[in-house]
Amino acid sequence: MNNFNFEANREYAQSLDKQDTLSHYRSEFLFPDDKNGYPCVYLCGNSLGLQPKSVGQYITEELNDWGKYGVHGHTKAGRPWLNYHLQAREGFADLTGSHEHEVIAMNTLTVNLHMLMTTFYRPTKERFKILIESTAFPSDRFAAESQIRLHGHDPKEALIEWTPKNDELLLDDLQQVIDKEGDEIALILVPGIQYYSGQVMPMQEICQIARKAGCKVGLDLAHAVGNVELNLHEWAPDFAAWCTYKYLNGGPGSVGGAFIHEMHHGGNGDEQLLGWWSNDLESRFKMGTEFVAAKDADLWQVSNPPVFSLTPVIASLHMFKEASFKKLREKSIQLTNYMDFLIQTAFTGQIESITPIQGRGCQLSLVIRDSSFNGKAIFNSLTEKNVIGDWREPNVIRMAPTPFYNSYEDVYEFVERLKKSIAENKN
Repeated sequence: MNNFNFEANREYAQSLDKQDTLSHYRSEFLFPDDKNGYPCVYLCGNSLGLQPKSVGQYITEELNDWGKYGVHGHTKAGRPWLNYHLQAREGFADLTGSHEHEVIAMNTLTVNLHMLMTTFYRPTKERFKILIESTAFPSDRFAAESQIRLHGHDPKEALIEWTPKNDELLLDDLQQVIDKEGDEIALILVPGIQYYSGQVMPMQEICQIARKAGCKVGLDLAHAVGNVELNLHEWAPDFAAWCTYKYLNGGPGSVGGAFIHEMHHGGNGDEQLLGWWSNDLESRFKMGTEFVAAKDADLWQVSNPPVFSLTPVIASLHMFKEASFKKLREKSIQLTNYMDFLIQTAFTGQIESITPIQGRGCQLSLVIRDSSFNGKAIFNSLTEKNVIGDWREPNVIRMAPTPFYNSYEDVYEFVERLKKSIAENKN
C-alpha cells in the first residue's frame, strides 16, 4: 500500500476541502439532480465535463449581439465573430505549452485528425505505414485505417499496432517496433493519455524516437488537454488534436483544437485541404481567385468557426486562466492520490487501480479483482446511487475526480457508496 499520509474518514475529507484554495469554483458549475435520495457525485469529467454557470451568460451575449447587430456582429459584437477562433488561442496555447500562432480552434477531434493527416500522412513507396497504440480509442484506429485505404493501401499491411508490455519497458517496446519497421513508417499517431488505463504516455520521448527514425508524429490529446502538463512546442510533434468537452468543459460536441508546430508554417497550401478561412485575412475579402496562404496554424482552418459551439469553450478557458492550471494540477494530483488511498484502504486485494502512480492525470481505472463480485453489476449499482462515472469493456470502472468542481468529500462519498454497492452485489 502506498502511504499518502491521508485519513479515511469524512471529517478529514472535509478538512481538506476547507484548506482548498480552489474550492469556490465548485459553486460555479451545474451538477445533475439528486437521484434515489442521493446527491450527485460526478466523476466523469474524462468523458464530459460539467457546465460552467458562466456559459449561459456568454451565449446570451452572443445571441443579444446577433439580435442587435445582425451581420455586423462579425465586427461589432463584444467578441467579434470574424476572428472568433482567436478568442481561444491564448487559452489553448497556455494549456498545451505552445505558441499562440501554433494552435487553432476548429472542427471536432476526428475531423481535425483527418485534416492534419492530409498534410502529415504522405505515403511513399518506401514509407506508407501508420503506427498506432494497440488499444487506442476506436475513432483513431478508424481514422488511420481510412487514410491508409484512401491512399491505396491495405490496413492489414500498413497499420502497425504497438503493444507495450508494461510501464517500465514501454519505450523499449516502441523502439523495438521502430528498429524493425521504422523505414516503412510514415506516421506515428498515439494518445497523450491512454483512455482505458489512464496512463500518461511519455510524449516527449515518443516524439524524439519518431524524429530520429524520420517518421512524422501526431498526438491525440483528448484525455490530456486541461488534465496534465503539456509542452508541445518544445516536444515538437508535427501535429496534435484534441476535443474540448472533457476536461475543458466545452459541452457535447464542442469545437475542438489543433496544434501544428511552427516548423511547418509558411507553406503555400499545397499539402492540405483548403477553404476560404485558410486564406490570409488581409486578402480574404478581396474575393479574388488567387489563394494567399495564411502564415500560421490558420492555414489548416477550412471554414469559419461555429460561434455558439465555440462560446462555451471560451467561457471555460477564461476560468482556466483565472484559476491557474498549475494550481489545478496540484489539486488534481492530491485528489487522485486521495481516491487511490481510500480504495487501497477499503478494498485491499478486491479492487485495484491499473493506472500507474507515476504517470497519471485525473482518472483512475478501477478493476474488480475479487471473483466473487461482478464488476458491471457494481457499476450499475453505483449509477443507481447517483455516482456518475463510466464503464469500459471488458472490466474497467473509470472515475476521474476533476479539480475544478470535485471536492475531497466527493471522493470520500464515492468510496462509501462503492462499499454499499459491493455489499449488495456479492455473487
